[in-house]
Amino acid sequence: MNESPLTATHVITSPVGPLRLTATEQALLGVYFLGEQTLDVTPVCPEQAIVSWAARELQAYFAGQLRTFTVPLQPVGTTFQLSVWQQLQAIAWGETCSYGDIARALGQPGASRAVGMANNRNPLPIIIPCHRVIGSAGQLVGFGGGLPIKQQLLALEQAQLGLF
Repeated sequence: MNESPLTATHVITSPVGPLRLTATEQALLGVYFLGEQTLDVTPVCPEQAIVSWAARELQAYFAGQLRTFTVPLQPVGTTFQLSVWQQLQAIAWGETCSYGDIARALGQPGASRAVGMANNRNPLPIIIPCHRVIGSAGQLVGFGGGLPIKQQLLALEQAQLGLF
């Protein structure tokens, strides 16, 4: 798989804390939770179209004005990870499913743990909605941004369901 060179990185503010966006000229590569980190990030190209597009869509998502992201994505991972991330994109706004549900959808019912590991490696959280995956008993488990952020993202979506 050819990786395009990184052309921009930019930090945006959000209700879940600062997010670092990375992109090439063709696609968004990553969304990273920065938490309490303070990074001195200077965009390589502050007006880079993909980063600007992603920033606008994320702000619209947090404002409850966007349910489907259209920014081009280029997640880098194994074939299995890519298939899991594709399944994540099929989870409806405000809905949840379990790791087992995803494993079954992939035709690999015994792969729940592998699905969890792929979820953990998702380079585009929020946009590829790994926060919508929960444990088999309905509990919130595992999230790269931390469980409070996972809960906040789910609450944001569920609260806005009646607004559309």
